[in-house]
Amino acid sequence: MQGMAAFAIKRLLLLPPVLLGVSIISFMLLHITPGDPVLVMLGESAAPGQVEALREELGLNAPLPVQYARYLTRIIQGDLGRSIWTRSPVLSEILLRLPATIELTLASMLIAIPIGFHLGVFSATNRNASVDHAVRLFSLSGVSVPVFWSGLMLQLVFAMYLGWLPVSGRVDSWAEPSRVTGFYILDSLLTGNSASSVSCIRHIVLPAVAQSLMTLALVSRMTRSSMLEVLWEDYIRTARAKGLSEQVVVYKHALRNALIPTITVIGIHFAWMLGGSVLVEVVFSWPGIGRLMFESITKRDYPVVQGNLLVYAAIFLLSSLVVDLLYAYIDPRIRHYKR
Repeated sequence: MQGMAAFAIKRLLLLPPVLLGVSIISFMLLHITPGDPVLVMLGESAAPGQVEALREELGLNAPLPVQYARYLTRIIQGDLGRSIWTRSPVLSEILLRLPATIELTLASMLIAIPIGFHLGVFSATNRNASVDHAVRLFSLSGVSVPVFWSGLMLQLVFAMYLGWLPVSGRVDSWAEPSRVTGFYILDSLLTGNSASSVSCIRHIVLPAVAQSLMTLALVSRMTRSSMLEVLWEDYIRTARAKGLSEQVVVYKHALRNALIPTITVIGIHFAWMLGGSVLVEVVFSWPGIGRLMFESITKRDYPVVQGNLLVYAAIFLLSSLVVDLLYAYIDPRIRHYKR
């Protein structure tokens, strides 16, 4: 346990300098992007006096080093600034929408991980059979198809043609649950609102499936590849020679040792889903931080974009930390080597 704690502390110490670098890069990129947020807010016909007054109010007339120093000071104090458009705290806007993105990501992972694992194992244990070729073709298609296209096709088939599921949104307007945690499905269960639960689940199915396809395909491909390597190891032949059932050999002995590269894919794509679900959220009008990022970019709302970038970076770094800790838990040689 002490080795695991030291391993985790060393990883945590890497977070502040990386976040500092992200803050510098995001600050500079946004300020060299064409377009003036003041003119976007006031319009091209605004009087010069109005433009200068608003620029002074927002602190945009100060030199860039001064602006960054003020920005960094606010970040250290837990203040990500205020939205140029809504004038509300950026952190509040992100926290208001973050549960929707987390809920969608968890639903997507619940689809991708178990199905991906089983498809990969099934494909590896039936190497070069017709089912193996079918799984490999499906995996290739899942990686190749853009997520916005698959989302539109799902909407077209299951919402427009068949009418089984809603086209977009998070819940029907008449079934919105009382806000307790911000996670609508959990809130509807906590408040005993069964109609809201059904509505929330129906709305989350299509975006979760669309977002899960790439991760599902990558998990199945990586699991298949890892399993093919492990199934030829000596200890697997020994386990079979002992008379263990094939299911025990595959799932208890082989799969655990094939998990490490697959965990990498899962960890990276979990962070990607949380931070990069912009297309899915825009296509399905899902009110998460991905859609907030899209709206903020189109409005040149610099503080919100910067705040989202920092949150994305923190999510990705924490996901990487969790992946490293899972590595060390599955294979203790990794944490001892890193020490």
